[in-house]
Amino acid sequence: MRLRGTHFQTLPLQCWDERTPVLLMAYYRSLKAWQAAHEFAKAVAAATKRFPSDERYGLTSQLRRAAVSAPANLAEGQGRFGAREALRHTRIAAASLVEADYLLLFALECGYVGRDDYDRLMQLRKQASRLVHGLAKSLDRAIRRS
Repeated sequence: MRLRGTHFQTLPLQCWDERTPVLLMAYYRSLKAWQAAHEFAKAVAAATKRFPSDERYGLTSQLRRAAVSAPANLAEGQGRFGAREALRHTRIAAASLVEADYLLLFALECGYVGRDDYDRLMQLRKQASRLVHGLAKSLDRAIRRS
């Protein structure tokens, strides 16, 4: 059985198996969803450097953690040796992107981020979210077929 979709390379479903741990360690980097989430996390890290210093342990930290959580969960899910675990972590990544959506809105309304930066970050977040949801659908279909 193969997972199919334009958001990641086609690999056999057995890539989530104890017999192929070396493949798993590098595989997450080839996921378009991970690449998009990683770019979003880097952009958030750069944007939050300009947040007020009194927000360092508040909004800045929370937004960075939400943004970094998405690619981290995609990577962890690929290393869990099971399609169901990969799906679970993919869904956590999707939720982290939704959390980041709200935190960016809050930062905009508080004046911590300008409209141009906000729009750019939201575009990156939406792209990552679209790919993460597509990956989750593909994993879900593959699980149902197996």
